[in-house]
Amino acid sequence: MKDEESGNRLGSYLRARRELVSPAQAGLPPGGGNRRVPGLRREEVALLAGISPDYYLRLERGRDKNPSPQVLESLARVLQLDDIERTYLLGLTAARPRAPRRKRPEHVPPRVHELLAHLQIPAFIEGRAFDVLASNSMAIALSPRLRPGLNRLRSLLLDPEEQAFHQDWTKATADFIAALRTTIGDDTDNPRFVELVGELALSSQRFRTLWARHDVRSLDGGTTTVHHPVVGELRGFVHFQQQRLSTSSGSSW
Repeated sequence: MKDEESGNRLGSYLRARRELVSPAQAGLPPGGGNRRVPGLRREEVALLAGISPDYYLRLERGRDKNPSPQVLESLARVLQLDDIERTYLLGLTAARPRAPRRKRPEHVPPRVHELLAHLQIPAFIEGRAFDVLASNSMAIALSPRLRPGLNRLRSLLLDPEEQAFHQDWTKATADFIAALRTTIGDDTDNPRFVELVGELALSSQRFRTLWARHDVRSLDGGTTTVHHPVVGELRGFVHFQQQRLSTSSGSSW
C-alpha cells in the first residue's frame, strides 16, 4: 500500500482517477499529439472544477488535506465519479488517528456454522479480506477453493483452476480488487489488509495494474456463469449478505 503509507491517499486517488478521464469525455479538445500524460492534465481538472491550478497541485501533492466538501463535489463531477466513488473520495479527508492495530482473527458464531450445514445451496462465510471462514459441503463441491482457510482473491489471481472456473475472469478480478479497496477504506493499517495487499502486489501483475487504478466498488451479487470441471457450465445467482455478528459477509450461490 505504497500510496497509503505515504499519507497522501487523497492525492493518489485524484491522480489515478484523472488519468482515466480523456479530454473528450470531459468535453475538451484532444490537444493533438502534444499530450504527455494519460487522461486529464492537472490544470484541466482545476479549470473544470473551478479552482486554481496551484490549489489543485497542493491537493495532489498532499500539501492540503482538508478541502471543503464543495471542492470535493466539484472534483467528483469533473472526474465523473459514481456514487460509490464519490463517497470514497469524501471519506479520504475524514481519516482519524488511531492506535496501532493488532491482527485479530475473525470468528463465525457456532449458530452460523449450524445454519450453513442445513442450507441446501452452496453457501460460505468470508472475512473482510475475502478469507473463507466457513463453508458448507455444497460450496466445497462447487469449488474446492471455498474451503475455510483459503482466500478468494488470492485464489482468483494465482490459482489456474480458479481462473478457469470463472467465465469472465477479467471482470471478476476487477470487481474483487475494487471491492477490496472499498472495504479497506481508511483502515489501511489493518495487519491482514497490509499482508494481503503486499503479497498480491509482489505475485500478481494483474493486481498491481488494477490496484493502481484506485477503483472502488461494492459486490452486490447477481447472475454469474462458471465452468465446473465435472458438470460443465453452471449459471446461477450469487447473493451477498452482511453478517453483523462476525464482521464478515455470507455468500450463497
